[in-house]
Amino acid sequence: MRESRPFMRACTMPLLIALALLVVQGDSCANPSPAQSTSTAQSAGPPQQLTPDTQAWLRSTIQTGNLADLRWPDFSDYTKLVQEFYESYGYALPWVRGMQATPQAQQVIAVLFQADQKGLNTEDYDASRWADRLAKLKPATAQPSEADAARLDLALTVCVMRYISDLHIGKVNPKHFEFGFDIQAKKYDLPQFLKEDVVDAANVANILVQVEPPYPGYRRTIQALDTYLALAKKYDGKPLPPVTKTVASGDSYAGVPQLAVLLRLLGDLPANADVPPDSNVYQGPLVDAVRSFQNRHGRQPDGRISTQTLADLNVPLTTRVRQMQLTLERWRWLPLSYNAAPIVVNIPEFRLRAYDENFRIGLEMNVVVGKAYDHSTPVFEDSMAYVVFRPYWNVPYSIAKSEMFSKIARAPDYLTTKGFEVVNSRQQPIASGPISSDDLAQLRAGKLFIRQLPGPKNSLGLVKFIFPNDYSVYMHDSPEQQLFSRSRRDFSHGCIRLERPADLAVWVLRNNPGWSAEKVRVAMTGNTNNQQVNLTRPVPVLIVYATVIVGADGTVRFYDDIYGHDAALEKVLDKGYPYPG
Repeated sequence: MRESRPFMRACTMPLLIALALLVVQGDSCANPSPAQSTSTAQSAGPPQQLTPDTQAWLRSTIQTGNLADLRWPDFSDYTKLVQEFYESYGYALPWVRGMQATPQAQQVIAVLFQADQKGLNTEDYDASRWADRLAKLKPATAQPSEADAARLDLALTVCVMRYISDLHIGKVNPKHFEFGFDIQAKKYDLPQFLKEDVVDAANVANILVQVEPPYPGYRRTIQALDTYLALAKKYDGKPLPPVTKTVASGDSYAGVPQLAVLLRLLGDLPANADVPPDSNVYQGPLVDAVRSFQNRHGRQPDGRISTQTLADLNVPLTTRVRQMQLTLERWRWLPLSYNAAPIVVNIPEFRLRAYDENFRIGLEMNVVVGKAYDHSTPVFEDSMAYVVFRPYWNVPYSIAKSEMFSKIARAPDYLTTKGFEVVNSRQQPIASGPISSDDLAQLRAGKLFIRQLPGPKNSLGLVKFIFPNDYSVYMHDSPEQQLFSRSRRDFSHGCIRLERPADLAVWVLRNNPGWSAEKVRVAMTGNTNNQQVNLTRPVPVLIVYATVIVGADGTVRFYDDIYGHDAALEKVLDKGYPYPG
């Protein structure tokens, strides 16, 4: 994925959107530190000059965009950037001086060796190849060849460009998955950045750490990844014994000793909990530990070891590590700034959080999202523009066709009895009572339309929240309140149903003069239908997809990949460079 825009040296207040993206309550928000000083420590001597033959090889290799020495030889997506970088040095070698790797080159290599700690793969940046390359230059080799020096220099340029881009905006462009996030504005001018900020930097690590997302939630995920990488090495991953029936408190279960080891390792079972090592009775602190584990994995915390709970317990820790790596990739897609604090919905978590002007959580609630198999809620960003109280519901043609036309054919008065009416393209009612065969034919042809009358039974409830977008998705109230108590909540046709819509209405209208909680209540329960209220200040809305959330207290929560987005991302990443850009 190519980078092209200037390096942004300072994190301004809008970057505190960090707090607003995929975080749980309890975060505090302080101004991010400004970029580190780019004071330099000049390497000994000028960049390594090349003979015409070696320089010709370097030019030719860059133009072809392929270097066989690399683990991923094809760097054609970086060709122009690499070419611009070397042109600025007159095709001398900036990472090699006096026929040995500069201190900065060695610092860069040291950073690449730590890529795993960032949720990346060190081998993507040739971790196992640098020792051999360095051994061919001074001081290990008395008379190094220009060819070896040029190969190391070019390999390092490609690898560090990839690393910076991967760490800053992610490896894969989110638009490849039809996600509505635009990474273009975040891109660096990589040739300029390397030359001005890295090649002669006093401390390369301090410079490169700045390219990461500044969000607290991102940093917490990095910390959790480090913990789980260590846990995966400690635990052998042997599956717990199967169960023939759900294990309840007081039951005997052969896996009790191993279960205690696992839950203590994960932190669900306190280190000082009294669990007899030779007992097979499932009871006491171990039941509470299972409740904690279930709660962290989006399940009903009943403390019973069901088939589902056992399956969750048996997920290898290496798989949990991979979930974190995929979540970190998505963190890197997120925007850096907003003109107001946002509303964030995390689809796999079925949760909405709204943030105040200080980027603290001001409101959160459960939500219902689109059905996993045929009506998934899209992932994108936009701005909420207005609220509609007591709305009509204009039934989409796809829903009318699949769920209503056949019922109308069997019972012409179906729409009237269910609180619907037929309207023309100008939203004017054209029929009352039973639907005629001619009207039904026009409905089937898409010339007439169905809408539901406002009221408590309306599918949109008593209020909807509009953030105009290409997906025709919005947030709304729902008469089906019982769905919000379920642990898995994908039941809609794509829009987002709200557990406490009145509270959100008060929240988004708090900057509109006169819109108190009482006025919102009256607007929802009164007699004025389809009342549109434009927001004084549009509110950013992010619909995101993260199957791992790390809270301010360090609690790591995992959620199901309900739409298969993790699986799709992993499949693309496994193919290696160049990635879809």
